[in-house]
Amino acid sequence: MSRRPPIHPYLALGIGIVFISFSAILVKSSSAPSTVIAAWRLLLATGLMLPVWWWKHRSEIGSIKGRDWGLAFLSGVFLALHFALWFASLSYTSVASSVVLVTLQPVFAFAGAYLLFGERIRTAALTGAGIAVTGGMILGWGDIALGGTAFFGDLLALSGAAMVTAYWLAGQHLRKKLSLMTYTTIVYGTAGLLLAAACLAMGAPLLAHPLRDWTLFLLLALFPTLLGHSLLNWVIRWVPATTVSVSILGEPVGASILAWFLFKEQPGALQWTGGLLIMAGVYGFLRYKEAPTRENPARRSRALER
Repeated sequence: MSRRPPIHPYLALGIGIVFISFSAILVKSSSAPSTVIAAWRLLLATGLMLPVWWWKHRSEIGSIKGRDWGLAFLSGVFLALHFALWFASLSYTSVASSVVLVTLQPVFAFAGAYLLFGERIRTAALTGAGIAVTGGMILGWGDIALGGTAFFGDLLALSGAAMVTAYWLAGQHLRKKLSLMTYTTIVYGTAGLLLAAACLAMGAPLLAHPLRDWTLFLLLALFPTLLGHSLLNWVIRWVPATTVSVSILGEPVGASILAWFLFKEQPGALQWTGGLLIMAGVYGFLRYKEAPTRENPARRSRALER
């Protein structure tokens, strides 16, 4: 790099992890329907990004071809489904279970890249993936044992992880051609509008919410979305992308601690065991997913949507 970063990259990385750890907590604190929360998170984030995009990046619009607009729309569809499913999961299962299951996203992403693009995955990485999947099964079994709706919430969280994987795969081509600001403004705006349309179709109120919920919507747009994810995307300029991906495994820890104190959600033995296996397996997968000499095309854009 030709110039020094304004702040230490690892300090920025830590701050970014703290910000994204509040995502599940803010969602769980809101009384609004999950689809409404997701819609306003993305619409408000888009509104906050638009002035910067207009000032610095609006000239990119002319270079976007028809096929690329189609991919952007598809990315928005998958991102909308990700947030709708993941936010809904928090109404049924614990913060710890939901957030830990979403960390399986890198395993899904590289499995999809292997099937669609023929990317090679090392044996050690597959071992890590197997450990993570085993952890997911243990966690799910623990939530079945708890009874009620916890296991259904786990399935929603897992589906949310699959949707964010599809979002990443659909947008992989665009991320090579567009700036991060242009890409996220288009996709966040698309996803937000789709979710708003879904709210109207289902009769969910978009505007009639107390001030407390509006405050939570704004906090979601500001901290986990803009500050959290923006910091992680900035850090990738200075820190290896795999380091950022592995560091994101700190989110379940932070979110679980916050949920323990705020909602009195104390994970049981099977939840602890499954969660630790998932994080250990994902760590191993990210650590060994590619040979050191290879440059994976996905390596430069690993800030996950939470």
